[in-house]
Amino acid sequence: MLSQVRDLDLQLLRLFVVVVESGGFSAAQGELGIGQSTISTQMAKLETRLGFRLCERGKAGFRLTPKGEQVLAATRKLFGAIELFKGEAQGMADKLLGELSIGLSEALDASVLQRVATAIGRFRQRNQAVQIELISATPAELERRLLQDQLHLAIGYFSGSQSALDYQPLFSEEQRLYCALGHPLFAKPQISSADLDSCDRVLHPYRFITADEPWQAGTSSARCEQVEGSLAFILSGAHIGYLPEHIAAPWEAGGQLRALLPNEQNFSVQFRLSNHRGRQPSEAQQALREDLLAAFADS
Repeated sequence: MLSQVRDLDLQLLRLFVVVVESGGFSAAQGELGIGQSTISTQMAKLETRLGFRLCERGKAGFRLTPKGEQVLAATRKLFGAIELFKGEAQGMADKLLGELSIGLSEALDASVLQRVATAIGRFRQRNQAVQIELISATPAELERRLLQDQLHLAIGYFSGSQSALDYQPLFSEEQRLYCALGHPLFAKPQISSADLDSCDRVLHPYRFITADEPWQAGTSSARCEQVEGSLAFILSGAHIGYLPEHIAAPWEAGGQLRALLPNEQNFSVQFRLSNHRGRQPSEAQQALREDLLAAFADS
């Protein structure tokens, strides 16, 4: 009785199918490349394994028994399933699968978003079936999520001080100091560094950014983590503060914002692609990381 299907059983079953399709032992010799006595011995082994006769052979010719007919049908189903499995397994070997969570710093420039879109487009051209989630958050939140395995990759202006994270430079963003219409400095023809000292500034809670800001003086009664909140404080006319150049540009063009001492007070923020260095990346994560780096390198 056949309780387990072994490799030898599969070989014997393949021989059985060839014998049936050839019309007998003698006719199968050329197809199998073995003699008739060997074929007979192998068929006897298969029948012993199964516990019943598969065919009648003799002067009357080759003929399957009723059980042989059923075994033939079952064998063809088995080999069909094996081929299907082989095809699906090969497809899985070549296909990227799984889920990816990607973090993006808020208020990114349109050109940056276009590069991210280009990378996603390249990734989608791969042989893949990957669910991608995009999450927008502050840099501190993105780092926290990376450390807690809630994100696979993130793009932001990070401190670079987290030893558990890997940082790959992508691009830089220009930051300028601004005041708005209604602020005492907005209409002043000539502005000096001393004029800034009495101003109420918008405080950013990111120490690594604050340390890079050329203007460090002044008091602060305004604090905000998001760019939109900083813009609102500045537009009130009561505060001055730093904004990404691309965020301020339409307001500046509309005559509502003014850059203060642009040759002295500007600074650049380095944006990086980050991931947890202690986690083994999936094939999908590695592929998307490559596509992101390529997209930003091209530009």
